[in-house]
This record gives sequence, C-alpha cells and structure tokens, in this order.
Amino acid sequence: MSYELTLDRLAEEMDYGLVTRWLKREGETVERGEVIVEIEAEKASHEVESPVSGVVESILAAEGDEVRVGAVLAVIADET
Repeated sequence: MSYELTLDRLAEEMDYGLVTRWLKREGETVERGEVIVEIEAEKASHEVESPVSGVVESILAAEGDEVRVGAVLAVIADET
C-alpha cells in the first residue's frame, strides 16, 4: 500500500509553498517522524516529517517548484 504525502497548510495565510530541499531521494527508506522535505512558506522555512515509514516511491514536486496546499509532494510505499 502507498501513502500520498501532501502539502499541509503550514501558516495561516498559506496557499502555496516552495519546495526548497528534499532530504530523501526516490528509492530511499524513510522512518515515521523523519524529516523528508523542506518547504518555504510565508518567508519561513518548515521541515516536513514523514507520517509513515516506508520507501520513497516517487517524488512529484521538484526542488524549486511552487505547489498548492493539498498537492501531492511524494508517494511513500510500504517496505516489503
């Protein structure tokens, strides 16, 4: 089973966020609670933690992309 990591609203007035840095790449293992990506919003940088453990199956938002709140950033697959 796969989990879609979406961009949550990180600030009150936030509609978009800028993907500034991925700390994990496709194919790498990530643990629940581990920081996976950094997002800039409202002139502040936010670390986004993975809510699940698994393998980064695909990254759908590249570094430098501006994405809307609710957009899928990455897909994390169960480790099997």
